[in-house]
Amino acid sequence: MVESDWGDWLPRAVESADPETVAIWYLGCNGFILKGSAGTTVAIDPYLGTGDPPRTVRMIPVPFDPADVAEMDAVFATHEHTDHTHGPSQAPILERTGADFYAPDDSLSVAYDDEAWLDEYDLDEAQFHEVAEGDTLDVGEFTVHVEISHDPDSTHPVSYVFEHDSGTFFHGGDTKPHEDFDAVGERYDVDLGVLAFGAIGNIDDKQTGEPKRTRWYSTENEAVKAASDLRFDRLLPSHWDMWKGLTADPKALHHHARSYEYPKSLEIAEIGDRVDL
Repeated sequence: MVESDWGDWLPRAVESADPETVAIWYLGCNGFILKGSAGTTVAIDPYLGTGDPPRTVRMIPVPFDPADVAEMDAVFATHEHTDHTHGPSQAPILERTGADFYAPDDSLSVAYDDEAWLDEYDLDEAQFHEVAEGDTLDVGEFTVHVEISHDPDSTHPVSYVFEHDSGTFFHGGDTKPHEDFDAVGERYDVDLGVLAFGAIGNIDDKQTGEPKRTRWYSTENEAVKAASDLRFDRLLPSHWDMWKGLTADPKALHHHARSYEYPKSLEIAEIGDRVDL
């Protein structure tokens, strides 16, 4: 774990915020912090690592040190990949705040077995909760629904729908379009939805070390297809900023989305930015 490039201003900004609805901070990669009007604070996929250079090279700052997070009610993981379930990023937050960790089974396997969070950090097993598609849980002022996520590179991904009195937020993890998203879109009225988006680029193969054409995230058309089926009012693209060779221009989504009824608008956020429901 490296030290933050930015000091502790972002955790302090979250703590001091008093949103009228739900405030949402983009942490870069696919990480977000949500804070509701009653103060409930949750994080989704916070990742503060630098990847595995030279194969995966982080292109954006590390926005805070996890040890600087003093207030957190829950941390959610969408799937088992390192930039979504990561002990050095997430376990210190759980340790300091007593927050609960919600994740699908394969993410919990990373925490329990691969990284041994319970041995490496002062954590209680009662903080860990397995979730699966179809589950609904309450975390403070949020009602959280667990839905499908279509990520062929993952062994068990999920998406999350956060319902609040002031609106609804969707986080799809690294999903690509899926035929069931139309039904999910009918089930919820999503005010703001997050979908991973990026270029198709050359990343060194893990086994051979040779460059390999890699598509980890939705292309422009795929991101808009998913947002359209899910009936987002506002689409916020994520992950486009993170890995060298896979970065992309989120403004290009305007050209792909403008002829669709949904998403109604495109919300562009850079690391550290706050948007509100």
